Amino acid sequence: MVSGNPAMSMLTSVLKQLLAPKAAARRAMPIPAGEPHAAHANALLDAFMRNSDRVVHKWLHYFEVYQRAFDRFRGRPLTFLEIGIQNGGSAALWRDYFGPQARIIGVDIDPRCKALESDGFEVWIGDQADPAFWQAFLQAHPRLDVVLDDGGHTMRQQIVTFESLFGALEDGGLYLCEDTHTSYLPAFGGGLRVPGTFHEYVKDLIDEMHAWYHAPVQELEHGAFLAKNILSISIFDSMVLVEKRLKNPPLALARGLQGHVGLPPATTHLDLRRANGVPDAGVPRSPAPDQPFT
Repeated sequence: MVSGNPAMSMLTSVLKQLLAPKAAARRAMPIPAGEPHAAHANALLDAFMRNSDRVVHKWLHYFEVYQRAFDRFRGRPLTFLEIGIQNGGSAALWRDYFGPQARIIGVDIDPRCKALESDGFEVWIGDQADPAFWQAFLQAHPRLDVVLDDGGHTMRQQIVTFESLFGALEDGGLYLCEDTHTSYLPAFGGGLRVPGTFHEYVKDLIDEMHAWYHAPVQELEHGAFLAKNILSISIFDSMVLVEKRLKNPPLALARGLQGHVGLPPATTHLDLRRANGVPDAGVPRSPAPDQPFT
């Protein structure tokens, strides 16, 4: 350790947090029998730190998100699409992490990445901001299990890619877009609360996820794809994770026999909205406030 180097001190501190299992976590999460590393180890981070082959460039805090999101896919057949494969180091990392059953597909705009096919990867060369490219891609790969967007990080690239690929995810699939801090960087088309950034787009996705409570009823009956298929949207530092799963319309039930409040009847989303002033024609979008809430 070089005590006079602030960057080295910071790196040492971060690595200790990421690599060292915490006693409290061990007490709260006993290691299941037959799964000696499931509770606290991060196999992907371990492999990254040991890598001496093709270059992989990652923010260290991403590895906890990868572990949370992807661990359930390990050792099972899946189709994994990584956008932005550069040197190919991460593609090799994913193949080792998920196992030999995984099909790893890479997309990059750099034609030199095509050479990675000699390592056994399928590589597509194209512009992720071009919907026509994705149409051609989906003709060959109509269903995907996991999409990781680590591509060019511009606003158009991120939005076009999500809109092109989310519908192709299998039920239970995941869409992870990383380096979304570019939503605040002017060089990528970003800026704080600037319309059209990926983070502003995700805020709209939250509204669409909750369309049950504000959209026209007719739209809910014949459309509302995002409301019916977005199970969750998780926001991490510079990462947005969207889980796709077909859902039933919201329904609230009460069970039990005791209490000073009477047992309410079953309540649908339509009951809720009609009782609280939402017309069947839907609620018009209100303009965004000029100032943040305080």
